[in-house]
Amino acid sequence: MSASGAVQPGHPGAAVGPSPAAAASPATGPLFRPLSAEDEEQQPTEIESLCMNCYRNGTTRLLLTKIPFFREIIVSSFSCEHCGWNNTEIQSAGRIQDQGVRYTLTVRSQEDMNREVVKTDSATTRIPELDFEIPAFSQKGALTTVEGLISRAISGLEQDQPTRRAVEGAIAERIDEFIGKLKDLKQMASPFTLVIDDPSGNSFVENPHAPQKDNALVITYYDRTPQQAEMLGLQAEAPEEKAEEEDLRNEVLQFNTNCPECNAPAQTNMKLVQIPHFKEVIIMATNCENCGHRTNEVKSGGAVEPLGTRITLHITDPSDMTRDLLKSETCSVEIPELEFELGMAVLGGKFTTLEGLLKDIRELVTKNPFTLGDSSNPDQSEKLQEFSQKLGQIIEGKMKAHFIMNDPAGNSYLQNVYAPEDDPEMKVERYKRTFDQNEELGLNDMKTEGYEAGLPPQR
Repeated sequence: MSASGAVQPGHPGAAVGPSPAAAASPATGPLFRPLSAEDEEQQPTEIESLCMNCYRNGTTRLLLTKIPFFREIIVSSFSCEHCGWNNTEIQSAGRIQDQGVRYTLTVRSQEDMNREVVKTDSATTRIPELDFEIPAFSQKGALTTVEGLISRAISGLEQDQPTRRAVEGAIAERIDEFIGKLKDLKQMASPFTLVIDDPSGNSFVENPHAPQKDNALVITYYDRTPQQAEMLGLQAEAPEEKAEEEDLRNEVLQFNTNCPECNAPAQTNMKLVQIPHFKEVIIMATNCENCGHRTNEVKSGGAVEPLGTRITLHITDPSDMTRDLLKSETCSVEIPELEFELGMAVLGGKFTTLEGLLKDIRELVTKNPFTLGDSSNPDQSEKLQEFSQKLGQIIEGKMKAHFIMNDPAGNSYLQNVYAPEDDPEMKVERYKRTFDQNEELGLNDMKTEGYEAGLPPQR
């Protein structure tokens, strides 16, 4: 069942004249300030605007803010003192991400119902158990909870029920029955699955168990289809002509891009590097002269390996922190002693040292906005502090631990300081990928034989 006909296509909120950027009052600091309850200077901009319910003037409040660990958003709220109508919504103010994202959450308890959710208007929401779907662009973006998403769907379905009962009684009765099923889900009558699929990559579902792995939440990053790119208004790339092969190993290539922090024009440098006892990789680094932001990313320069790679290092000495490390986008990281697991695509590809990666992990989990401030859970804050302390002990060499890199694509690397001899503290295993791992890498649908017209498959 689809909610496209039931959920209102747009909130009958305010007809606002100026755009959010034009409405923002002049400020000496950044346009998008980090979200903080202690920032007294961060005040919403108020605009008098037309109420589309009673057609008298109401007030729209706009707040341009930046959520730590997420990205820039515009929060808008409209209220009318004449008829009492009010409406809130959010809009992403950042760029469309390089990949789409799909969150699959298994809801089993009230704690799962209270998870924070950022849902953009380009996201599709599904509940497979009820065959229920809220299509993209049928609702405005929202900062809410899982329970709030279901309540919003119920309100949309109930909106036109009086008219349906008078005109189409049978359909209204079926919708009433379906609304009852949604209300049962709110009361946790049975577990269910919530899927949020956002081609723009700007939606988000909270992990309340950070820094531990969330077994109820599966995050999948994927490349957009041409149809999804067209839906988002992205211009399809024209097929490139085959260029002559050039030796790029001794050259640093430069191309223009935008800074991911301030969106100012910047340059990205790209270099092909040969790692001893491994393979070629592509290192990309961006340096913004406007805000000083720096970032680097590593891509594999070769194909997906026939076998996956699992590297286990027993950290026993502070000198282990200086080992060179290449973590590809498809590599997950585990530290069993801390019950910690970092999934694929998190932190992206990195070429750094073991110490550098561990520090990035500590910064990643301790700056989660849903675990900071006066609204955080005390137990969760204590767990984060304990995790940060133990990770600091590992970095300082005061605590022994196992560091595991699991890369189904086989494109990750950890330096062997005894090369070409075997490292007594490091174990490298090659394994055959599972069907699910091949599915995540897109290998199950890859056709390598008979793909040309008239060419029969080779046996």
